Amino acid sequence: MDQLWAPWRMDYISSDKESSGCIFCPGEDRSDDDTRLIVHVDSEVVVMMNRYPYVNGHMLVAPRRHAAELGDLGGGELLALISMVRRVVDVLRGDMDPAGFNIGINLGKVAGAGIVDHVHFHVVPRWNGDTNFMTVLGDIRVIPEHIAETYRRLVPYFAENRDPKGGEQ
Repeated sequence: MDQLWAPWRMDYISSDKESSGCIFCPGEDRSDDDTRLIVHVDSEVVVMMNRYPYVNGHMLVAPRRHAAELGDLGGGELLALISMVRRVVDVLRGDMDPAGFNIGINLGKVAGAGIVDHVHFHVVPRWNGDTNFMTVLGDIRVIPEHIAETYRRLVPYFAENRDPKGGEQ
């Protein structure tokens, strides 16, 4: 029998989810952004990689202000949020060349929100054939690239405001 190793899952299993605080509230200290997989923070928006992705490049985009509902956000915050979703799509399209995207928000626990107190978009790049028998039969996802390597590749696009196809944005 072959074995599938996923040692990074132990961090999730053994973590204290109650006392760790909101993952979307970045605080002022940027020194652990790489550990937290935060690729971008500005005055309105936080962008981070999903630590437990559906596929490589699964990103999360949240307002910087802690808000549980879209209705809690002002017009400027909503514009900044959707503008950043568009930027994330552009970065992923330029770097990873997906065939499409799933983009969505899960509002409330019954809708599938893992973090109900801080609204956020999921931006999930998709490729033809990216789901396979492992997901269907074994309820297991096979992610072909380690998350730290994907982070290393994507973070420069946000830090330098680079266009993934070359040049400035």
